[in-house]
Amino acid sequence: MMKIEDVLELVRPNIKQLTPYSSARDEYKGEVGIFLDANENSFGSPIDPCVNRYPDPLQTQVKKKLASIKNIYPDQIFLGNGSDESIDVLLRTFCKPGQDEVIILPPTYGMYEVAAKIHELQVKKILLDDTFQPDVTEILNQFNSNTRMIFFCSPNNPTGNLMDYDRIKIVLEKFKGIVVVDEAYIDYAKSSSWIQELKNYPHLVVLQTFSKAWGLAGIRAGMAFAHPQIITILNKVKMPYNVSSITQKYLLEAMNNQAFVEFAIQQTIQEKTHLIQRLQQFKSVKTIYPSDANFLLVKMNQADEVYQQLIEKKIIIRNRSRVEKCNNCLRITIGKPHENKALLEALSQIIN
Repeated sequence: MMKIEDVLELVRPNIKQLTPYSSARDEYKGEVGIFLDANENSFGSPIDPCVNRYPDPLQTQVKKKLASIKNIYPDQIFLGNGSDESIDVLLRTFCKPGQDEVIILPPTYGMYEVAAKIHELQVKKILLDDTFQPDVTEILNQFNSNTRMIFFCSPNNPTGNLMDYDRIKIVLEKFKGIVVVDEAYIDYAKSSSWIQELKNYPHLVVLQTFSKAWGLAGIRAGMAFAHPQIITILNKVKMPYNVSSITQKYLLEAMNNQAFVEFAIQQTIQEKTHLIQRLQQFKSVKTIYPSDANFLLVKMNQADEVYQQLIEKKIIIRNRSRVEKCNNCLRITIGKPHENKALLEALSQIIN
C-alpha cells in the first residue's frame, strides 16, 4: 500500500523546490480593511462594485461549502478553471517533459492526450475492451518506471459507461504513480464517487466538474479531490488568481440551490429513457450503448451522412466516428423534451 511519502517522491524536483508567487491576498487573509496593497483600482468597477478587488486565491468559502456537500475536508479540494486546469496542473506537478509518460484508455476524453503532448510527454494508449472497460492485464503489463499517471474516465466520454470498480482498484493497488479518476458525469450515475476511497489511496486524484449536472459550463469551474499534501502542491503550481470572483459568487449561489440540480438530473434521466425507447425503433440504429451519463453513444448506418443532414436542420450533435472503436457512432446529449422531439422528428426524415 502506498503512503503519502511515496507519492510526494513523484513530484518533479523543480516543483519541490518552487517558492510559489505570494499574492497580496495570500499575505493578508482578512475581509475587512483599507486595501492599498495590490495596486487595484480603489474607485471601483464600471460593471460591479466588488470585482475591482482580486479574488480569494484559495476560494475559502467555496471550498468550505463544497466540503460539506462532498463530505470531505476543504484541504482535500483543488478548484480550477474547469477540469482542464486540474489536468494541466497535475501534469506540470508530476511529469517531467521529454522523459515521463502517461497512460490513457481510448476511446476517452481527448484533453488527456492534448495536455500531455503540450507538456512533451509520451502518451501510451491502451484500448478499452469490447465492453468499453479497462484491460487491466494490458495496463499492468505496459506501465514502467517512467509512467507517472493513468487516466480513467468514469462515466466515460464518449461511451457513457461507468468503469468497473474492481478493475480500477486493481490498478490502484499495483501502480505506484498517480491514478486519476475523472468523474465529470458521476451525478447522473447510480454509483458512489471514488472520493470515498481517498483515505485508502494517497495516489488517487478524483476530478469532477460544475459544467455538467450543475449547469455551470459557462463560468468554467472544475474540482480535484486528493490528499491534502497533494492539494498543497497543486496550489503552489496553479496561477495565483485562477478562479474569478464572479465564478466563486455563482458557485456559492448554485450550491445553495441543490434542489434545481437534482430536478435537472431526474429530468435528464427520464428523457434519456424516453430517447432510448424511441431510437430503438429506427432500423438504421444498430447499437445504443449503456449510458451512466447525460448523453448516448449511438451506432448507426451511415453516421457521417446522418450527422451532416442533422446539421443542415440546425440540430448539432457530435460525430465520434473517427474515434477509436467508435466507427459509425454519434454522441447525442440529452436535451429538453422539445429538443429531443425535434431530433427524433429530424431522424425520422433522414433514416428509417
